[in-house]
Amino acid sequence: MKRRIAALFVVIALVASGISIAAHHSFAAQYDRDKPITLKGSITRLEWANPHIYFYVDVADTKGATANWAIEGGAPSTLYRAGWRKDSAKVGDVVTVEGFLARDGSKLVNMQRALLADGRNLFVGNSSYYQKGR
Repeated sequence: MKRRIAALFVVIALVASGISIAAHHSFAAQYDRDKPITLKGSITRLEWANPHIYFYVDVADTKGATANWAIEGGAPSTLYRAGWRKDSAKVGDVVTVEGFLARDGSKLVNMQRALLADGRNLFVGNSSYYQKGR
């Protein structure tokens, strides 16, 4: 009985502290390295938060229809060390993204490279892929 009460207090403490207890995915579980993709479009939203940053890009297809793609990047600390800051890219900037498609067929890409229209290289390599050894 004492163990159950102690376990209950631990769970309550974790929930109260705000610590994320969600599982972290591996690259291979969510993305397919045999499906590289390059997208070019305008940034519509940026989310700079742990465990990974996301930004969203409106991309026109060959028929002119526009779709909003989610781009997953590395951890904010990893991107910061690579020289990318929160204000390095802004809503409305045109960006070319190279990455890998999600296995589930959604409009989600794991970013490997991001290049702004003015030639600035935002980032090369995503830690979730390259740390595993290519």
